[in-house]
Amino acid sequence: MTTENRALRTELETLTTEAFRPELAEIDTLPTLDIARLMNGEDAEVAAAVALRLPEISAAIDAIADRMARGGRLVYAGAGTAGRLGILDASECPPTFNTDPGQVVGVIAGGPQAMVTSVEGAEDSAELAHKDLDGLGIRAADTVVGVSASGRTPYAVAAVGHARALGALTVGLSCNAGSGLAAAAEHGIEVVVGPELLTGSTRLKAGTAQKLVLNMLSTITMIRLGKTYGNLMVDVRASNDKLRARSRRIVALATGASDEEIEAALTATGGEVKNAILVVLAGVDGPSAARLLEESRGHLRAALTAAAG
Repeated sequence: MTTENRALRTELETLTTEAFRPELAEIDTLPTLDIARLMNGEDAEVAAAVALRLPEISAAIDAIADRMARGGRLVYAGAGTAGRLGILDASECPPTFNTDPGQVVGVIAGGPQAMVTSVEGAEDSAELAHKDLDGLGIRAADTVVGVSASGRTPYAVAAVGHARALGALTVGLSCNAGSGLAAAAEHGIEVVVGPELLTGSTRLKAGTAQKLVLNMLSTITMIRLGKTYGNLMVDVRASNDKLRARSRRIVALATGASDEEIEAALTATGGEVKNAILVVLAGVDGPSAARLLEESRGHLRAALTAAAG
């Protein structure tokens, strides 16, 4: 074993996410139902671990929303499961919140092929992280969220460090206390979920915790940006039959209007849900709704107040 490998092994042995649990050493001999109960019990602890970090999560969200309101982007950077979760969260923003595909972006060590297969050595490359961020043209208005269960993944740590040097807002999301990733970022979020059911398999509790936090970062940021009205997704992009039906239902829930009124409003606004709601509630035409929303920077409540005034 080389000195470098020995040092890495020693480092991993200090991480909570890599800890061995002797009480589970014979888990493979248990009935399937017992293993399922064990896993379910483990998963039930994740939300409580996230709850302990809500102040840090909220502070990060406010900072992200402020940057995005000024035209910035939200970029997730990670390797393996962490990188895939970032790309998953980013890819769901356009249909859910009608964001531009480049507004919320995920990058993964090793590139697109790493979504489905392991790319040898990619997670250890700081140079690759720099290259990926430079390819996006990271600027001061942007936010880069490094995601790593261990909190030590070189790709994620380097991405945060490089982004911070470029003036961007940085967030480090990990599942170990005292992580290098959190230390490198302006906003460190360390959700400590404890050792995994399978030693070192951080796609389990750590992956679930990361998914929960990423849900919060994107969803609450979009709420702050006016992408919702109450708990309705008024910026939803109606790209298929299901979403077109959902669009009509959202307008109905927000306005209480008849089917005929809803169809007329959606037709007058080119199918834009937020605009259609404004047409119905404020009694304005399609162009006026668009103007009011532009002047209110997309916030429907503000547009309604302006229309009433």
